[in-house]
Formats: sequence, structure tokens, C-alpha cells
Amino acid sequence: MTTRECATESRDWGTEPDSRKLSNPPRFHSAGRTTKIAECEFPDDLLYDPGGLTWAREEDGEVVVGITAIQAAVAGKLTSVTARPVGGEYARGRVIGTLESGKYFGTVKTPVAGILVAVNEAVLRRSKLLSESPYREGWFARVRPAQWTEDREPLLPIQAANGGLASLIETLHVRCFAAFPDYEMYEIGTECAAVLVKLNELLSRMEVGEVVHIVSDDWTAPIEMDRWSTETGHPVADARKEGNLYHFLVRKVR
Repeated sequence: MTTRECATESRDWGTEPDSRKLSNPPRFHSAGRTTKIAECEFPDDLLYDPGGLTWAREEDGEVVVGITAIQAAVAGKLTSVTARPVGGEYARGRVIGTLESGKYFGTVKTPVAGILVAVNEAVLRRSKLLSESPYREGWFARVRPAQWTEDREPLLPIQAANGGLASLIETLHVRCFAAFPDYEMYEIGTECAAVLVKLNELLSRMEVGEVVHIVSDDWTAPIEMDRWSTETGHPVADARKEGNLYHFLVRKVR
């Protein structure tokens, strides 16, 4: 980047489990068709709770439940994911899990009444999976519905949920990217020549696979970031311009 100053914004984003066995995980093999709302993705084959934070999908007589990209973005970098006991019966709208980050504490509520059959152990062990892949590997739980026909009625297909989801994204100032950032670089009053130095220093402390989000108002930033990526081998996972600000997501790969 050049030596002009990079003014950046400072807006916020976005226990040990019991032993649980899962013999029949959800069959999310392909991405399928998705609807994009303000860069947030919502698979077309899911049903969405009117609140906009959870989704449901009927499969083999059970209902797979997860969080939407909206809740993932609001929660930020998760530090803990917990779940209610498997085998318990829960009414529609009852809490079946909790999410916690440095700035957020929230809940996962079941959109259908029934028995909690299984919880995704992968997200309990690695909470980031819930944020990065909320519709596939990061699904949260399976519920055996007690009254699926009745509980299905208030759940919305994407066509009907579109307006409500768009309104919620705007209200909560949600920003969705192609990858979920582990680190943020907000450089106020810093020369852009120093930004890449700081980025290299940060990458040296990061683990492979982690992502850093960088913001710059330097109009040469796209060129310089592309050059830096080619030289270092670390890919730019996402890049966009919002107003006079450039956003980049860089993933450490080695």
C-alpha cells in the first residue's frame, strides 16, 4: 500500500461437551441454490424461523436445526458453544444451546417441538465451524418433531423470508463475508506502508487456516493487496468496496 494514511472504521461485526454419538449426520453434500441478501447467503432449500436467527430442514423423519448467517455475524468470533442434554423434550422456541464470544451471549432455540436426538459434536469442539459453515458442517442439532405439520406452518421458505431477513440485516448492521475473520485490523492514522508490515507480523502469530479482516481507504489498496498476495502466497478470500473503504479477508495458508 502507499504511504498515505489509512482511515478505517471501528464498527463491531460480526464447556466440554458430554459424549454424544451421531450415527446419521445430515446429508449436506452440495451447496445447492442460495439467495444472497446484502452479501449474506441463505440456502433455498431450508425453512427459516420468522425471527431470522435459525433454520430448519426435515430429513428422514427428523428436523436438522442450525443458525443463520445473521446470528453468526452478530455473535462474532465464538469462544464457546454449549448444548442442552440430548434425549430431553423441548417445546418450540425453547433454548437448546448457547453461543458465547467476547462481545456476545446468545441462544439457539428449536423452531420445532420434540426430542433433541443429537447435537453436532464438531461445533462443540470447534466453535468456529458454527460460524464459518452454519448451513452444512456447522449444523447444530437434530430434533425428532412431536408435531411437524403444525410447527412447520410458521417456518418460511426463502421467498417468504426474504423481506424479513433483509430488514433484520439492516437493523443489526450485519456484514457477511466469504470467510469468518479471526482477527481485525483497524488502522486509524497509520501509514499504509506500515499496514502490510503489521499484517506480516500478525500472520506470523496466527495459525494456518485463520483469517484476518483488513480495512483501508487507500485507492491503491486493491493493487497492492493483490501484489502482496502473489508474493506471499496467502490468498485474499474476499475483497469489496463499501463507500470509500476497501475490505479484504486474508487467509493464512502456511
